[in-house]
Amino acid sequence: MAAGAIDRLIQLFARLPGLGPRSARRAVLYLIKRRESLMLPLAQALSDAAAAMKNCDTCGNVDVSNPCSVCADARRDTSLICVVEDVADLWALERTASFNGQYHVLGGTLSALDGIGPEDLLIAGLVTRAGEEKVTEIILATSATVDGQTTAHYVAERLANCDVKISRLAHGVPVGGELDYLDDGTLSAALKARRVI
Repeated sequence: MAAGAIDRLIQLFARLPGLGPRSARRAVLYLIKRRESLMLPLAQALSDAAAAMKNCDTCGNVDVSNPCSVCADARRDTSLICVVEDVADLWALERTASFNGQYHVLGGTLSALDGIGPEDLLIAGLVTRAGEEKVTEIILATSATVDGQTTAHYVAERLANCDVKISRLAHGVPVGGELDYLDDGTLSAALKARRVI
């Protein structure tokens, strides 16, 4: 029975990005050797996080409160909304500490191959937010992949009737690159050099 539980743990770890079966076995063995000091606190932290996590109704971020800490921060500039594909992209931009506006998480990109259409993304909520009088600029921070570019163009078309400036991250972001994998300096420079599309 213990072997079954360990095998299940290895299989679950192997599903994490960057971990294959061998790396997962090493990680599980490391945890087993440090059961009291690491494994049990990690299990408790995972349980607590799973119970506390909420999606922000305003922007789509993941946090322990709704609205999230970013949307609830009165010091942030509510006239700027940065549109990202995923929560990981929002966190990557926040690491740079170079953006003080609001965010909107789409929940992915348009992809005909994967069957992801406009109705599968949180675009309608963005259009509603863009229609608010206080919003003056929407920054499209989708990745420089084909799907990211397609999504940015579609979102720009949907926002065409809103009275807002629409800008895009500068091309310092490499083509085919994803925001979560870029260094903080590149992300910060790309945000500062955004341009109107």
